Amino acid sequence: MRSLHKGEWLAGATNVVLSVRTGAMLDVPYRLSRARMNKTHLQMLIIEKLQADLAIAQDALKASHEAATHAESKAENKYDTRGLEAAYLADGQRRRVHEIESALISYRNLPVRSQADEPIKLGALVVLELAGECRWVFLGPDAAGLRVTIEEAQVLVISPRSPLGQALLGRCDGDEVEVLVDSRRQHYEVIAVY
Repeated sequence: MRSLHKGEWLAGATNVVLSVRTGAMLDVPYRLSRARMNKTHLQMLIIEKLQADLAIAQDALKASHEAATHAESKAENKYDTRGLEAAYLADGQRRRVHEIESALISYRNLPVRSQADEPIKLGALVVLELAGECRWVFLGPDAAGLRVTIEEAQVLVISPRSPLGQALLGRCDGDEVEVLVDSRRQHYEVIAVY
């Protein structure tokens, strides 16, 4: 197997990338190459997952609203809080539905374009190295924590409001970022930006 240099990719199976920071060889378990990178497909997967989450949240909202307004939820005495608790739950479900709807609008309006050889900004798909392991993150406008699988690679959606998202904004290939997580510093290297 031949060594690859930073920014050089092989189409097909597992790629090997030279870590600029450590000089170590990394087995990178993804098969996405520049030629096959399809951010439009990734964005559609995110939208599909959000639509599925929205359907579940709407069902939960309907059920919690029915529970809050049902005759059995009427207080029988001043200590009976079933109706009040159901109303709080319905309000939380309403907020969740609104958050997902807002995220869907954001992703539908997010332009899809390549960000190779550019600083990281909203809409960037980034490959990071942390302690010898590579991970894919998508810097999206919302829906942080959402995970989608594309060609056997897990892609984690992060937002610019997250510590990692803030640290990545404006960075380029080869840059290092440091993020404080649970009082521990984590050092990431930006391997590639799409």
